[in-house]
Amino acid sequence: MLKNTQNLLEIMTQLRHKETGCPWDVKQDFASLIPYVIEEAYEVVDAIEREDLDDLRAELGDLLLQVVFHSQIASERGLFTFDQVAQSIADKLIRRHPHVFGDAVFENDAQRHAAWEQAKADERKEKDPASQSVLSGVARSLPALLECEKIQDRAAQHGFDWKTVPPVFDKVLEELDEVKEAWESGDQAHIQEEIGDLLLVVVNLARHLNVNPEIALKQSTQKFSKRFHYIEKSVASSGRELKSCELDELDALWNEAKRELKSS
Repeated sequence: MLKNTQNLLEIMTQLRHKETGCPWDVKQDFASLIPYVIEEAYEVVDAIEREDLDDLRAELGDLLLQVVFHSQIASERGLFTFDQVAQSIADKLIRRHPHVFGDAVFENDAQRHAAWEQAKADERKEKDPASQSVLSGVARSLPALLECEKIQDRAAQHGFDWKTVPPVFDKVLEELDEVKEAWESGDQAHIQEEIGDLLLVVVNLARHLNVNPEIALKQSTQKFSKRFHYIEKSVASSGRELKSCELDELDALWNEAKRELKSS
């Protein structure tokens, strides 16, 4: 394993050589590689969801390449090395698992989670002593649903959260009414604001129901796509186009797709 890792590091060093390396690799920097980091992470997720383990192995390799690439750039600038990146995460894992690598004893998952969050808070405070907000450190570049969930988790850890589920349902209905009122006003900026508030409280509801909102939305989007493809095929088989069909017919095909795909 160490031999393979060292080989990968040496290949990356050669690719980045200013005279004999690859011109494309040489001109990259941290910022230019951002799209590739995001893309490779999503491709790992896609392989997992498709349960394609061969592809997962390959995609994990592509993601690892991004870690090596960034580490090589940092090493060239005298910032840090791949070995320091590996050491950093090893230290963090040990620090955040005192029940495995230390003497701490947790009775349940709630206690483990609380200790994990406290360890993260201590790390943030050590990194930025001047920051007093418990919300500090949540990456603003996260997808909106993930950022919202993490922000709410942080607030909940400090008591700002409903204790039971029913009030959250009430809040969802309240926000939905406010969206309707905004729509009736015709004020587009106000409509956008209220839609945002509705989405935020739906994320809160997902948290209380132990549902990951990002995964739930992705699954529903995939389900929508499958049903829509069914409608497309049904319409195409009749020699027509979607635009030539009445909404009632398309809605009937949608319900048919729900029944057929559920039974398949």
